[in-house]
Amino acid sequence: MTIGVVIADDEELVRTGLRLILSAELDLEVLAEAVDGAEAVQLVAEYSPDVLLLDIRMPVLDGLAAMRELQATGTRTRIVILTTFDADANVHEALAAGASGFLLKDAPAGQLVSAIRAAAAGDAVLARPVVRRIAAELASRTPRLDLDGLDVLTDREREVLALMAEGCSNLEIGGRLYIGEGTVKTHVARILMKLGVRDRLQAVVLAYRSGLA
Repeated sequence: MTIGVVIADDEELVRTGLRLILSAELDLEVLAEAVDGAEAVQLVAEYSPDVLLLDIRMPVLDGLAAMRELQATGTRTRIVILTTFDADANVHEALAAGASGFLLKDAPAGQLVSAIRAAAAGDAVLARPVVRRIAAELASRTPRLDLDGLDVLTDREREVLALMAEGCSNLEIGGRLYIGEGTVKTHVARILMKLGVRDRLQAVVLAYRSGLA
């Protein structure tokens, strides 16, 4: 199945680079490109992409405002924020507005591609420098859990969760534990189900609250 992507960034060089990276992947298709947030909203309505790659700082309508407009329409498009800015306020706003991912523009090409695939599959993906800080901060706002609160998980599932909390992708987790990526996906799905959480980020927050991470 091909994953349709719309790119929204006001810098032509960035858009060109992203298009070249994504076009090299057989399962990814760049449907359109937007130069500002307002055009991004229009293109999502026109193309109904699986994923929108959205910059935060853009003219006319910034990325966060565009996200709020899109969420108000009930769009099913998953949104991955791509920016040079990793300030906590941006992360909080993006997640609150419904972002499925938050990546820095200096992320490796492989990480970008993996994030798009993960977002299309319903996962939340955060850049590794961001995930630890934001999860720790969110965890600090809620009562600490005893590690026994994760006793619904198997030892292997705890290992997977601990690596998720480090910001590892499924592929990286598989490499660290010497298991296939498909097996990792199965473990992640079971972790989310057992913990009763919506996505990876919520599971990571629980990992921090329990002291596992």
